[in-house]
Amino acid sequence: MSAVVGAFVALVAVALLGYVVGLLGVLRPEDELVLSRLAFFVATPALLFTTVARADLHSIFSVVLVTNLASLAVVQAIFLLVAVLLWRRSRSEATVGVLASSYVNAGNLGVPIAAYVLGNGALVAPIVLFQLLVFAPVAFAILDGDRQGSGRRVQLRTLLTRPLRNPLTVASLLGLVAAAFDVPLPTVVMRPIDLLAAAAVPVALIAYGLSLSAGAKDSITLQRDVVLAVVLKTVAQPLLAYAVARWVLDLHGPALLAPTLLAALPTAQNVYVYAVHYRTSRTLARSAVLLSTLISIPLMTAIAGLLA
Repeated sequence: MSAVVGAFVALVAVALLGYVVGLLGVLRPEDELVLSRLAFFVATPALLFTTVARADLHSIFSVVLVTNLASLAVVQAIFLLVAVLLWRRSRSEATVGVLASSYVNAGNLGVPIAAYVLGNGALVAPIVLFQLLVFAPVAFAILDGDRQGSGRRVQLRTLLTRPLRNPLTVASLLGLVAAAFDVPLPTVVMRPIDLLAAAAVPVALIAYGLSLSAGAKDSITLQRDVVLAVVLKTVAQPLLAYAVARWVLDLHGPALLAPTLLAALPTAQNVYVYAVHYRTSRTLARSAVLLSTLISIPLMTAIAGLLA
């Protein structure tokens, strides 16, 4: 347990460093975009490729995926029932709310936690693939077809190929191919990729801390949609994942840690990007991302300490 908690403390310390250098002006708020793009387009894809390509596929598509899908379905159903039937939210508003309540930060925060705390970055691969290949395209299809969203329709070819233009998806799929067909990975090729992969965790965490240092008091609202989304994301989803792993899959002790911890990840920043692009529920998305992030840090630390 002490090893897992110690690893988590190390992650928090690096994120805190990003927060401090932001407050001191060593790095500027606009530098967060540069670091995030470096992590998203270069370092994290390298980390995903190396970990998935060398992983046992049976360990990848196992408990984490099952529990994630189960908790995801329940959380989304609850938000839709409340938002649509009780609050009469539009299709676009309900879609962004569903994203805010269940679309986890698997890329920027999930990969470092899986790699450093759980010791296996490949564990987050099925979540990344599901969100980018299934969840996001379905949400885009709904938002693209809603005149209250972007007001324009997108060609089917663009919609279907959009996930394949995401570097995390491409890297994960290439890693799966390499692992499934046992493709030889020459040392001369893997050394620079491993070098880039080593930068993924610190760069992503510093960018993460830097984003919090900018301050966003005017960006937070406690409207009922936000409260529902944040409670579902930070409380209901990890509890549901734990329940499925514990009482349905009959897992005990440390085996419960991975599915529960990854389900407790906060709302992904991508949700706000999608809300801005489709011109709907930007306040909801921005508030859910920030509040779930602030809540998830102590929550995930507690989960690591209890289940490790």
